[in-house]
Amino acid sequence: MSRLAKKPIIPGKAEVSFGGDMLTVKGAKATLTKQVHPAVVITITPEGVMVTPKNESRLAKALVGTYASHVKNMVKGVTSPYVKKLILEGVGYRVEVKGKDLSFQVGKSHPVLLHIPEGVTATTEKNAITIESADKEKVGQFAANVRRVKPPEPYLGKGIRYEGEIIRRKQGKKAV
Repeated sequence: MSRLAKKPIIPGKAEVSFGGDMLTVKGAKATLTKQVHPAVVITITPEGVMVTPKNESRLAKALVGTYASHVKNMVKGVTSPYVKKLILEGVGYRVEVKGKDLSFQVGKSHPVLLHIPEGVTATTEKNAITIESADKEKVGQFAANVRRVKPPEPYLGKGIRYEGEIIRRKQGKKAV
């Protein structure tokens, strides 16, 4: 069994409720819900939230740590949102928010439109994109989808990269 699941998860200012197979976490900023696998039991006690396996099967033991991590992420997300920052590098590369879409000019013959999912906010400032939401999974997946529009290339470093990501540069052709 996971070490994460052995200690109770303290919700702090978040309100956690579990009914049937749905886990709901309410906070000042947002409300998140997640369906829980039947092999996992979530109990809410005064000390905190405990995640335990329903039986001694291998699947139940494996899922306990996963759901403990999900609960921690949900509790943290409803109190303060998760943020990912991406940087757009390249001459003539631009990005802007148009309604519920991000519009990219990244060296293609047409602008690339990417829909912003529900519950996620994206803002742009010059060539920086800031993505934030209470749901960690949505933030990470949308940031990966944005990066996939134009991944950074190793020769000139042009493309979309995460803030703090280091691109290993390759040497170009040598003139003889």
